[in-house]
Amino acid sequence: MQTTKKQIKRTNIQKLIAERMLDSKLNKPSIYLEACADVTELMASRRRLKRQQGVRVTSNAFYILALARAAKQMPLTLAAMNGGSVRIPQTIDVGFAVNSAEGLMVPMIQNPQNITLAQIAEKEKSLTEKARSHHLTLDELRQPNIALSNLGAYGIDSFYAIIPPSASTILSMGNAAADAAVVNGDIQSRKFVALSLAADARIVPSPYAAKFLTTIKKLLENPAQLIDRA
Repeated sequence: MQTTKKQIKRTNIQKLIAERMLDSKLNKPSIYLEACADVTELMASRRRLKRQQGVRVTSNAFYILALARAAKQMPLTLAAMNGGSVRIPQTIDVGFAVNSAEGLMVPMIQNPQNITLAQIAEKEKSLTEKARSHHLTLDELRQPNIALSNLGAYGIDSFYAIIPPSASTILSMGNAAADAAVVNGDIQSRKFVALSLAADARIVPSPYAAKFLTTIKKLLENPAQLIDRA
């Protein structure tokens, strides 16, 4: 009995994405680090913002802001190879992964550390809709110098993403899941999210990357520091 195999032709965008990801995977020797953040207060803060200000702030907005704030303190995470030297950009261009029918798109928010959580959430929503309807502008698709990928909505606990070709660092996070923890001597149910960092080892030394990830973790566990301008 003869069977026929279905072949799916890739679009030009899918081919380009595949080529760029392969090039990055082959040419960027990466280090990988993990941490776990207690985001119980962050989740409660989202509800308070919705109730008190009518602002719907996604978890991603907190992650984007924490990533940008940490990168401002530790700019090597934004750097790129430039011949025999390392070039540090003047802006923080955070790309975030969006799944679309055409494949993985990475729209970019420039300098999110200078705007509020509500503004970040609004930009994220608009760019996600544009990515899925193929209406992103070239400026919005400009290559980021740091990136974020969140598969929590798919029930994934943790994973490592491939660093985009234009970046040296990418933060990945999974689902915020409940677990038991000891708080002030009492056992409580808390929400935890796994944070996974991939960084280009040619640019970002391991101790530097570790401090960077710890800085992000501390910001997420103390969301008041991120809400001060919300």
